Amino acid sequence: MVPKRLFFTRGVGKHKERLTSFELALRDAGIAAQNLVRVSSIFPPNAKLIPRKEGLKYLSPGEVVFAVVAENSTREPHRLVASSIGVAIPTDRAMYGYLSEHHSFGETEEQAGEYAEELAAEMLATTLDVDFDPDKSWDEKKEIYRISNKIVRTANVTQSAIGDKRGLWTTTIAAAILIFE
Repeated sequence: MVPKRLFFTRGVGKHKERLTSFELALRDAGIAAQNLVRVSSIFPPNAKLIPRKEGLKYLSPGEVVFAVVAENSTREPHRLVASSIGVAIPTDRAMYGYLSEHHSFGETEEQAGEYAEELAAEMLATTLDVDFDPDKSWDEKKEIYRISNKIVRTANVTQSAIGDKRGLWTTTIAAAILIFE
């Protein structure tokens, strides 16, 4: 059971009930009709990252789907929440990469996304037994991490939201959905 494809998705939901706000976030992300099983953070060897629109075509209602999920909620008016999934994919596609989950308060989408990418790159670096300093490894022009002369592609999917002014639950999710077909 090694996934062949992955796609990123994200969503936000607001409701007076926390569970319903989560359900609405799943609907917004396009994955509410599936039974999600949360898994840890490995990007499978030789897996392909595909667009959300393409990935959703592989899903069926009621299907058990494995996913890496970041989730955050608030009912505090005007509080900024974010959920982010970062990925670090090694150049050698036969090697596995990493996915990271990050959930934060007070961070913009950009801040949360960059942090999630750094987490994934750091986890990958430790498997390569390489010292990693995200500030020194970032190449702004090419937007890639360089880890011990190995080029690593990083990306993220992030959803932020501002807590509802009336105190409704506001939930954000970001997810990496694993596809086996």
